[in-house]
Amino acid sequence: MTEVSLKDAKSAFSSVVDQAAAGEFVTITRHGKPAAVVVSLEAAEAARAALHKAKPSLIRYLQCFPDIDLDEEVFARNPERGRDVDL
Repeated sequence: MTEVSLKDAKSAFSSVVDQAAAGEFVTITRHGKPAAVVVSLEAAEAARAALHKAKPSLIRYLQCFPDIDLDEEVFARNPERGRDVDL
């Protein structure tokens, strides 16, 4: 991973883009601290897809374990009304 100051990245932006397009992650620093990363389009799309990936519900997650035999009845909601409480 290449690290470039913001000043140098501005003056050689096409070089930074070329490095990113070649598959390299280019870190842009501001005052010596990482501020941004320039990546290829493929890496950005993969990151976007990973962020928007649907996550299973807790019930579906528990049901995928092979050692646990849980049927739908275990996870069914109790249809009865809760008890009355004086507050």
